[in-house]
Amino acid sequence: IQQELCFFSSAPPQPVPPLAQTLQGYLRALEPLLPPEEINHTRRMVQEFGRPGGLGSQLQEELVKRAGHTRNWISDWWVQWAYLESRQPLPVHSNPAISLPRRDFNDWRGQLMFASKLIAAVLDFKAKINTGQLPVEFMRGKPLCMDLYPLLFSSCRIPGPKHDYIANHGRTRRSPTHITVVRNYQFFQLEVYNSDGSRMTESQIHGQLLRIRSQSWKTDKEPMGILTSEHRHTWGEAYNRLLRDKINKESVRAIETGLFSLCLDSPVMRISDEKYASRKAAQVLHGGGTFSNSGNRWFDKTLQFVVGEDGSWGLLYEQATAEGPPIATLLHHIQESKESPSGPTAMPKKLYFYIDKEIKRDIELAKQNLDILINDLDVNVFNFKKFGKELPKKHKMSPNSFIQVALQLAYYRVHNELCAACDIASQRMFRGGRTEYIRSPTNQTLKFVMAISNPVCCLQALKGHGIDRHLLGLKLQAIEQGLSIPKVFMDTAYGVATHWKLRTGQVPANTDSVMCFGPLVPDGYAICYNPQADHVHFSITAFNCCEETHAETLALTLKETLCELQELLEPTV
Repeated sequence: IQQELCFFSSAPPQPVPPLAQTLQGYLRALEPLLPPEEINHTRRMVQEFGRPGGLGSQLQEELVKRAGHTRNWISDWWVQWAYLESRQPLPVHSNPAISLPRRDFNDWRGQLMFASKLIAAVLDFKAKINTGQLPVEFMRGKPLCMDLYPLLFSSCRIPGPKHDYIANHGRTRRSPTHITVVRNYQFFQLEVYNSDGSRMTESQIHGQLLRIRSQSWKTDKEPMGILTSEHRHTWGEAYNRLLRDKINKESVRAIETGLFSLCLDSPVMRISDEKYASRKAAQVLHGGGTFSNSGNRWFDKTLQFVVGEDGSWGLLYEQATAEGPPIATLLHHIQESKESPSGPTAMPKKLYFYIDKEIKRDIELAKQNLDILINDLDVNVFNFKKFGKELPKKHKMSPNSFIQVALQLAYYRVHNELCAACDIASQRMFRGGRTEYIRSPTNQTLKFVMAISNPVCCLQALKGHGIDRHLLGLKLQAIEQGLSIPKVFMDTAYGVATHWKLRTGQVPANTDSVMCFGPLVPDGYAICYNPQADHVHFSITAFNCCEETHAETLALTLKETLCELQELLEPTV
């Protein structure tokens, strides 16, 4: 344990940024988004809030006190507010998916061989965490907080009436030793450690997966996993009904406590190569629909690996517990792994469910709602091959800022306006730190692409001086003290500033992976990008129900914009 503790607390506490700095940053962020008269109105409110001895400075004082006696003054609040209190379905709206480069197999035999390699590699990664062998990560020479790693395993989100909570079973005295495997909507509990505590080898696991395959032929089994795709309140009620039965309770607990889940997906229809990447990402994200593989998911589970029969594979994770960088480290480990020898094993345990009329009705409703959500999501994945991150680097620019400007410019060309856009910055350089938003459209973007060379905004977020978590902290501190919500947060400007029409994310990976999730707002987009040396992978999603947004139009405009920026940097006169 001692080793574990020193391994986890080498990062300093996260600072509460100075109030005046955050309020100035907030006004600056509003300038490109609002007309001058509205800005003036908001400026007066902000000045009133921030005056010496005013409400803002009282709340600031309390936040600084909170920072003194908690592990991290904002992370718990953020997870509660951004994830656990959200009532939207987890697929599309919340859980990010990562689709990885296709492997060279095309049948169930290859699928099971690869799945057993993958399980063995993940168990090896877990062993490194448990024994303190996972090297502490550094960024710009400073140690990063490693808190999240042990929480990735045996964790699950549990639905509740007003908010969800996270159950982590990995830290209990008898930590779980099984994973859950799902095939044809049927769940299996698979022990992955031998009786002497040693990890099962790849060939032992492979033998077990063959057994699971022979016990899970396509039947008319009810897709229990679909229930987890519902609106959180609806699923919470169905969850309580489900758990009234002892068999169901045991099965659900086995899924929740398992180290992670493995989804063995059935083949899906062949489509053209250009559309294949989009379909593959969508399949990891939501399973492709109730007639496809959506019943092979348990969306509340922190880690779910998906392996198809056609060589496609990926990972779906639940954000209240997991986030990008630790997931990227895990994926990197999987792709580097080697194998080992083996011995005999016990039979995998099939999990059974008793389904009464009410639960049957819950499942039918969940199926309808999930298919509506899936049909509403437009996913467009493409590989931009003209150049990659070497081009901006050659011109002394940050590849991330360069792509962010291209995204804003493409959005502006399609919609004739700038919008609130957020990119995610890690806060793991602080103890217990999670994420902060880097706001994209600045007045410099408005004055066009000179913002490309201004890394200050990004550096401020990385130093823990971003504005969004601080503003949220001030608002939640007022609620905590039983005060009415300060006027500055009831102002329409705050609504505009936090209506994120562009949700963006960079995949921190050295492999050709594509990340994918749905927009944060009905009239928005989500764009993920993974810049490699000479190409960039993009995924763009939008909702079909919004007349104004089109993923394909934005994708085409983005390609043109990137080419024009290249021409600007390297004219071909």
